[in-house]
Amino acid sequence: MAGIRAAVVVHPASGRGRAGRVADIVATRLQDQVGDLITDLVTVRVNTVEESRRLMGRAHDAGLDLVVVVGGDGSAHQGVQFCAERDVALAVIPAGTGNDLARTLGAPADPVAAADALVEDLLADRFTRIDLGRIEGEPAGSRWFAGVLCAGFDSAVNERANRMRWPSGPRRYDLAIVAEMARLRPGRLTVEQDGVRTEGEATQIAVGNIRHYGGGIPICPAADPTDGLFDLTLVGPASRLDLVRMLPGLRTGRHVEHPAVTTSRAGRVRLGEANGWVAYADGERIGPLPVEVTCVPKALNVVGRVVSD
Repeated sequence: MAGIRAAVVVHPASGRGRAGRVADIVATRLQDQVGDLITDLVTVRVNTVEESRRLMGRAHDAGLDLVVVVGGDGSAHQGVQFCAERDVALAVIPAGTGNDLARTLGAPADPVAAADALVEDLLADRFTRIDLGRIEGEPAGSRWFAGVLCAGFDSAVNERANRMRWPSGPRRYDLAIVAEMARLRPGRLTVEQDGVRTEGEATQIAVGNIRHYGGGIPICPAADPTDGLFDLTLVGPASRLDLVRMLPGLRTGRHVEHPAVTTSRAGRVRLGEANGWVAYADGERIGPLPVEVTCVPKALNVVGRVVSD
């Protein structure tokens, strides 16, 4: 791929300011090492989702072939919205908290090392088309997701943490987990998979295009973003003790062996109302159930290769 018109897009506050600190290094690496391929390179710094959409729209009007997102999964989520709609290639430099999409694409955890790996991929012309989840009926700002859509206990934790004003950082989520664990109640959930409908009590559900969410948790350990299908992980009615017993297996994917957990695969999924559950995708709030999603094969062109771990 030659004559690339590229934009480095950075949310400076992402990763507690790490994205802002490494953005210029990433841009310099690209300019110095693949300058023959990149005919035009701009750096776009944005502080809000609205600003990101506005500035990216201007970049598109000027013509663009590649977006390099420097940030976490929330930043990557915004990049996905832009690139999928316009068939622009996406690269992700991990500089946020979760970095699960970057992990799926084989980027080193260190953002500077990831920039060097991106240079190698561009020089080798390594691109891959991956699937995306399309959220039916949603506005363009939240239409696509690349990672995992979830609802239930983990989304309730996100909801509570977002409402809290104290403390800051990871401690906020620790307290939100404790609070939600104390009020844990399974909900009545309807799940329709490729037209087949089931209903029952559930604690949470994850619809995965990729394996990981939450900073490396393989919630859908067999998910493959190139196979044209979602992987679903459903936790049925579970007690607090059941959730505690699942925790050690979360980092290895062995939580799916717990008797309360079932897995399946589908191309189209509808989650019905479940006592006020809210859906999140790529860590971003989508809204209350019901929600319907479709796996769209090869919807996004990314730099690099999908890795299994």
